[in-house]
Amino acid sequence: MKNKFLFLFIGFSSLFLNVNAQPDRWQQHIDYTINAALNVNNNIVTGTEELLYTNNSPDTLRKVYFHMYWNAFTPNSAMDIRSRELGKNLLNLKRGVVSASNANNLGQEAVQDWDRRVKDRIQKLSTTDLGYQKVIQVLIGGKAQKLVEHETILEVQLTNAILPKSSIKLSLKFEAQVPVQIRRSGRDNAEGVSYSMSQWYPKMVEYDYQGWNTNPYIAREFYGVWGNFNVNLKLDQTYMVAATGVLQNPTATADAAGLKSWNFKGNNIHDFVWVADNHFKHISKEVRKGLTLNVYFKEKDAQSDSAWNNVLWAAEKALPYIEKKFGAYPYPQYSFIQGGDGGMEYAMATLLKGPGLGTVFHEWMHSWYQHILGTNESLFPWMDEGFTSFAEDDISYWYEQNIATQSPFISEAAKKQLQVNNEKAKLQLPAIQYGNYGGYLTLAKSGLEEPMSTHSDHYNTNYAYSSAAYTKGATFLGALGYIVGDAKRDNILMNYYNTWKFKHPNANDFIRVAEKTSGIQLQWFKEYWMNSTKTIDYGLNDIQVGKQGAIISIQREGKMPMPIEVLVTYKDGTSELHYIPLDLMLANKIVEGAQERIVHEEWKWVQPNYTFETLKPLSQLKSIEIDPSQRMPDINRTNNKLEIPN
Repeated sequence: MKNKFLFLFIGFSSLFLNVNAQPDRWQQHIDYTINAALNVNNNIVTGTEELLYTNNSPDTLRKVYFHMYWNAFTPNSAMDIRSRELGKNLLNLKRGVVSASNANNLGQEAVQDWDRRVKDRIQKLSTTDLGYQKVIQVLIGGKAQKLVEHETILEVQLTNAILPKSSIKLSLKFEAQVPVQIRRSGRDNAEGVSYSMSQWYPKMVEYDYQGWNTNPYIAREFYGVWGNFNVNLKLDQTYMVAATGVLQNPTATADAAGLKSWNFKGNNIHDFVWVADNHFKHISKEVRKGLTLNVYFKEKDAQSDSAWNNVLWAAEKALPYIEKKFGAYPYPQYSFIQGGDGGMEYAMATLLKGPGLGTVFHEWMHSWYQHILGTNESLFPWMDEGFTSFAEDDISYWYEQNIATQSPFISEAAKKQLQVNNEKAKLQLPAIQYGNYGGYLTLAKSGLEEPMSTHSDHYNTNYAYSSAAYTKGATFLGALGYIVGDAKRDNILMNYYNTWKFKHPNANDFIRVAEKTSGIQLQWFKEYWMNSTKTIDYGLNDIQVGKQGAIISIQREGKMPMPIEVLVTYKDGTSELHYIPLDLMLANKIVEGAQERIVHEEWKWVQPNYTFETLKPLSQLKSIEIDPSQRMPDINRTNNKLEIPN
C-alpha cells in the first residue's frame, strides 16, 4: 500500500486544465472542523466534528453513513474473524490451497495465508489494548438523529432528507480508544512510535454514481469524500505532532495544564492522519516555491539517522522526474512519517516503518493514484496499488541509475554496490517491470488467481488479493506499453492524470483515455485482463521453406489474444522485426526504436495460429524469437525462441 492543502482552489481550474475536455462527473463535498484531545495516560480520544456536507448528486439522501474504523480492533470483529479464517488456508504456489494432511507432506512449501501483521492478534487484545469508536450524538439543527451501529459503519437516519444540490450541517460528538498498533493505526508500534493516528475520526462514507460505499473495515482499502479539513489537536506538550495539512500555529505554547494545541488545515483532500511521539526529530526543506517536504523519525543511531536524512534528499531529487512522468504534485507540503506497520498512504503524508526508498517512492506515488485521482480501491485496487507499484519500479530504476550514488547520506561501500547493481540491471529485460511480471506469472500458474474485478474484501485468499492488486495491476501497464508502445503508454498516464484528477475514475475511464491517446481500440484488453484469468501463451510452431523466405508458424496456446512481435536474426548479423497486429485493435502501435518493422495482416483473435514469410531463405536463419523485448507477460517463454544450429 506495498497530498494536500489550503491551496488556491479558486484558481484551481487553470492549474488542472487539460487539452481534453474535463469529464462531467459530480462529486460530493465535505468540510470538516474537528476538535480533538488525546489523553496520553489512558489513550482515550474525545472530540467533536462540525460538518458541512454538500450533496452534488441528483439523488435525495435520507441517510448518511460514517466509517468507524477502530471498532475493527475488538475481539470477534469482522476483521478479526476474517483474518483468522484466511489464516486457516494452507497455500502452495504449485498446488493452490492444500489440506492439513497434504501439507505435512509438502514441508516448508505450504504456508498459512495470514496477513502477517494481523494474524490472530485482535482476538487476544485486552480491554485496555483494544480499539473502539463511539459516536455519542449527531445533531442537525439542534435535533438528535437516530443512530444505528453496524460495527465499523454508523448509519445516521435523517429527520429531514438532503435534497439534490443542497448542503446540510451536522454536529457530531465522539470518543475513541487508541488500540495497540495492529494494522496501520495504533500506539506503540514496533519502532516505538507512540501514536499512529490513522482512521481515527468518524469519517463520512463516499456516495457516488454507484451509491453508498459502505464497506466494513477488514484491513483492505479506502475511499473517501474530497473536502477541506480544519483540525485542532490537543495533547501533552512533550509530544511532537506530524500530520496531514499545513500547521497553522507553529509558535503555540502549552496551557496551564501542560497541554499544547496543534492546528492543521488541508484543502481538497479525502483523509487526515497524524502521528505523535515525544522523541521525534523533524527535518524539512522547501524544495520549490510553495512546496515543503518533511521527514519525521525517531532518533536512534548515526546509521539510522543518515537513512532518514537520505529520504528527504532522495525525495527532492526524484520529484522533478516524478512530476514530468506522472503529473504535477498540487499541494503545499508532504510528510514522510515514521509510524504504522509498514507503509501506508494518507492525504499529504505517509506512515513508514523504515526509511527504505522503495517504500518511500511507493507510498508517495499513492498521492497521485489514491489521493489525487481517488479511485475506489475496494472495486479497483489494481488501479491504485498496481499503478503505484509500476511507478515505484520506474522511479526506483531511474533514481538508482542516475542519482543514488550522489547521495551524501550513503557510505562509499553502498555506492560501489549500487554501481554493480546498476550494471546488472541494465542487462535485465524488461528492466523496470521485471519484478512485477514475475509476481504476476507466479500468481497465474498458482491455481489461486481470481479476476481483478473481484471486490478487495472478497478474495478467497490474501495471496490472490495482494498479487492481483500489486503485481498483476503493475503488469497491466507493462503489457499496455507492449500493445501501444512505452512512450504512448507514458502519454496515456499523463493524460489520465490530467483528465481524471479529483474525479474518482474507474477502469473504463482509464481505457477511454488510453484509446483516445493511442488511437487503438482497447476494451478487449481491459475485459481479458480485469474480468478473466485467461493467460497469454504464444509459441513457435513450425518452419518451412517458402517461395522466397522461410514460412514461420506461430501458435496461440493461451486463451488471451495479443498483437505479436517476432525478431528474425540471420547468420550475416542482420535482422527483421515482424509486427502482427491483433484484429480487435483496429490499428497499429507506434514504431519503437530505430529498427524498421515489417507489418503483416491482422491476426484474427478467433484463429489459433498464424503464418508469415521472412525476406531471406530458411538456410540463412540464425534465430527466431517471439516478443524480443519481453514485455508481453507470456506464461511460458520456453517456446518463444528458437536457435538454429549452423
